Amino acid sequence: MGKLGNGYGSEFHLLRYLEFDRVSLNSAIQTTTCSEDVEWLPGPPDPRNPGKLREWKGLNFLSHNVPLQSAWRKIWPSTGNPPNWDGVGRVQIGGQWQWLLVEAKAHEGEVASLCSASSEHSRAQIAATLAATKQALGVSPERDWLNGYYQYCNRLAVLNFLHEQNVPAHLLFIYFIGDKSGSGRNCPQTETGWHDVLERQREHVGIPNTHPLQDRVHNLFLPVQGPCGVMGPRN
Repeated sequence: MGKLGNGYGSEFHLLRYLEFDRVSLNSAIQTTTCSEDVEWLPGPPDPRNPGKLREWKGLNFLSHNVPLQSAWRKIWPSTGNPPNWDGVGRVQIGGQWQWLLVEAKAHEGEVASLCSASSEHSRAQIAATLAATKQALGVSPERDWLNGYYQYCNRLAVLNFLHEQNVPAHLLFIYFIGDKSGSGRNCPQTETGWHDVLERQREHVGIPNTHPLQDRVHNLFLPVQGPCGVMGPRN
């Protein structure tokens, strides 16, 4: 998620749902994840802007789990920019609360990404972790996870790490329909409009149709909202 747009962009739309129509958002998430309930974790306070909250980064929402933090530092750089979550919450499935890590997109440009780690050591550490994730999910080692769709791949790496640490979690990608970002951006106006984008991603990443985390990775397509939380038209 990038800079907050005034009336457009994935961050704006997600915050609008959370503020004006959390009931509909939670209901859609429950249907998508087959869960009974959803709760959201407020972001950490921003020390530079009192009263404002920041995005959760990496696994700092689990800072109380010292052994897990130690294991994470062994496989991911402690410097640079870790995965930033557009939202963190929990879903209740079978009476058990499980973590929900949310990534939101509003236009095609938000899907493509490259690894920007400048340190050779950090890049090698990331590459090793991505390679281990590919092996765990049955992906060919030749697939390039550092370029093309790096953000999607490092989110899978986080989910796989939590799975291996016996921390129940789900990864939710929210794709907004009907954004008006402009500036030449391709903003899908229908759910079908996202399908080609995601198919190109799937072919590049090489995720098989069946893999150990398939029940924990979800796609949710949501129409953007108009003024005061009113749903925008769905074409």
